Amino acid sequence: MYSNQFTRIDKPAAGVALALGAAVLLAACGQKAPPAPPPPGPPQVVVHTVAAQPMTVTTELAGRTSAYQVAEVRPQVGGLVLKRLFVEGSTVKAGTPLYQIDPASFVAAVNSARATLASARARVMAAEPKAKRYQELLAIEGVSKQDLEDALAAAAQARADVEAAQAALDVANINLKYTNVYAPIGGHISRSKVTAGALVTAGQADALTTVQQLDPIYVDVTQSSTELLALRRRFESGKLKQADGGQAPVSLLLADGSKYAAQGKLQFADVSVDAGTGNVTLRALFPNPKGELMPGMYVRAVLDSGVDAQAITVPQVGVTRNQRGEATALVLNKENKVEQRVLSTGAAVGDRWVVNAGLAPGERVIVEGLQQVQPGAPAVAVPAAPAAAAKAGAPAPAGA
Repeated sequence: MYSNQFTRIDKPAAGVALALGAAVLLAACGQKAPPAPPPPGPPQVVVHTVAAQPMTVTTELAGRTSAYQVAEVRPQVGGLVLKRLFVEGSTVKAGTPLYQIDPASFVAAVNSARATLASARARVMAAEPKAKRYQELLAIEGVSKQDLEDALAAAAQARADVEAAQAALDVANINLKYTNVYAPIGGHISRSKVTAGALVTAGQADALTTVQQLDPIYVDVTQSSTELLALRRRFESGKLKQADGGQAPVSLLLADGSKYAAQGKLQFADVSVDAGTGNVTLRALFPNPKGELMPGMYVRAVLDSGVDAQAITVPQVGVTRNQRGEATALVLNKENKVEQRVLSTGAAVGDRWVVNAGLAPGERVIVEGLQQVQPGAPAVAVPAAPAAAAKAGAPAPAGA
């Protein structure tokens, strides 16, 4: 029973297999193998055409703000402080009274000097007529010549005493005036370090308070002497030209990253280099009408150093680094073959690098498809997408 079933199943299966084998043999004998696909063409890459254009060269330097003027207020006479006449932290004008020192002893000194002056003037009133009479008597030999000389000397001494007494009175009046301590400059006044009842002395080491003028305000930054020399060489070679008649404008970035609204001017660069750091100090002056800038704030100053009439910039995506850390770029030459260039780059400007050497206007830098090509291999340049092309062709923002 089982043998018959297997016989019935096996015969159709064997026939099907035989038919399929025959079909395969007939197909193999009657048809050829399909042809191999053609070799791929050169890879397609997106390029950026190098162009030279004017660009403002900027330098970003770290620094801190400092007051335009600082006056530490100290007493010029000694005595007991009777009153403090200002509000701490307020704005005062030059000449504003700040403290009142007990004037009693100084008033007495003025009165004493005034009396001494009156006494000296009285002696002059007696000595000068006497000298005049002696001159008349000497003509008729009524007095000796020695008597006349004594009388003239006494008159001269009396006049000198008047001048000395007048000077003493002036000093006494000045000291009396100094019992009122005035603000030497206008600006913001700090807290008072003494209170009423404190005893102060003339020219003491500790200041009573401090007044700072903060509008305008200084920004002191440091720059490497090496960078400063390189910048001067570029000016001397003519690669850079002075902007704004040699007065470099300066903008300011605050510690929180925001930009200060007002623009400043570079005032001077120090003539000496710090032996410890190798840096040179530069000072800029900024208006500060709202008091936003306070002494000691950390800021970053962006200086417009000059104008490069033939600046070259390339997108950062087209620049890589080799094993030695050198900046390199792949360039598609006139024969549409890839070349590798070693570049000398400057600072970053937005999404671009400033190229100081290694590229010339008109050359094509590969910015997309870098992984598909090798130096010496052919490639085909294709246009960039509209958005990318607009971005690549946009003029570089000011900076270097």
